[in-house]
Amino acid sequence: MGEVAAKLKIMPEGADVDMEKLKEAIKSALPEGARLHGFAEEPIAFGLKALMLAVILAEGVTGTEGLEAAIASVEGVQSVEVEEVGLL
Repeated sequence: MGEVAAKLKIMPEGADVDMEKLKEAIKSALPEGARLHGFAEEPIAFGLKALMLAVILAEGVTGTEGLEAAIASVEGVQSVEVEEVGLL
């Protein structure tokens, strides 16, 4: 089948969350079979930024539920939303 790319939108708990620390915490929380492809920050309003995350899921990984749960458990994360999913 092949690898799957997923793009997620991560909302921090507030504008005062240190985005660099959040990125590092998310990197270390990624489950087995998921590898980080990149981060981008997207301005929302009043200093709040969303963190856009691109992840490559290994062949055989089905669904993004485990990935979403792992990221949602990171301190400082308010919500995780899947924006796109597609085959590579």
